[in-house]
Amino acid sequence: MSNKTKKLTFGAMLCAIAYVVMMLIHVKLVPAAPFLTYDPKDVIIALGGLIWGPGMAAIVTAVVALVEMVTVSDTGIIGCIMNFVSTFAFAGTAAVIYKKKHTLSGAVIGLVAGCLVMTSVMLLWNYLLTPIYMGTPREQVAGMLIPIFLPFNLLKAVLNASFTYLLYKPLVTALRKAGLIEASTAAKASKTSWVMMLVAVLAIVACVLIVLYMKGTIG
Repeated sequence: MSNKTKKLTFGAMLCAIAYVVMMLIHVKLVPAAPFLTYDPKDVIIALGGLIWGPGMAAIVTAVVALVEMVTVSDTGIIGCIMNFVSTFAFAGTAAVIYKKKHTLSGAVIGLVAGCLVMTSVMLLWNYLLTPIYMGTPREQVAGMLIPIFLPFNLLKAVLNASFTYLLYKPLVTALRKAGLIEASTAAKASKTSWVMMLVAVLAIVACVLIVLYMKGTIG
């Protein structure tokens, strides 16, 4: 199987998995805004970007956003663009940085940068465009930026980055054994990677506890 065929196959698999994950998993992170739900499709797309580069992340993001628009979304083209911008801000940023610095530190820097870029971009998006497609006064949306949109996007970003980091190594190992990627594509493991895995797990636990606290389940 040629490298191009492998890449096309992998891209199609990513599109299908990301779409299914988006359909099946919806979690309300911020009780004050039940219309904001988290699904882990960005994790799938980010994994593809880290392995095959930002081009793969862009293509899969676009395909999934378009299919979501014509099948389940009721926000039309604006929602489609929003999905693309949000996902690619995270996955694309991480993929670009990791492609230039293909090391453990590059992966960590890329994922952290992806979190910051996505959160910043979505706050700007919410301020500028949410009033238009939701028919809500801009002043009301501005009042929701810090107490609602900021914590939602931060929690979403941290969860995405943590799950991506934890899944990357097992996925690369499996794909390498299946002959879908070259051995050189995988970053070398180190003792530091285990520390970062622990940090990722703790970050997920922290996010879960924060969500439970906001919902009044604990505390």
